[in-house]
Amino acid sequence: MKDSYDKSIQLVCITCGDSNFEYNDEKTWIKCNRCEREYNGGYDELVELNQEKINNELEETQQEIRKDLQEDLNKMFKDTFKNIKLK
Repeated sequence: MKDSYDKSIQLVCITCGDSNFEYNDEKTWIKCNRCEREYNGGYDELVELNQEKINNELEETQQEIRKDLQEDLNKMFKDTFKNIKLK
């Protein structure tokens, strides 16, 4: 298995789908540079509106982990039984 499954999810404007924003230092206010939609709830609002995208990425990561774990277990069992000799 991998040592890390770190992922980065690019948040997008819920109106136009762009990811180019301007924001204040605390990210309590965000504005899309393409359509000029303002998110007065800032980063938290943008995360909430991108929740479906975040959940999809989480599901894909979980599937990747399951697949890697299954492959590792299969290899481990193969290696274990390969070394066992029947009398």
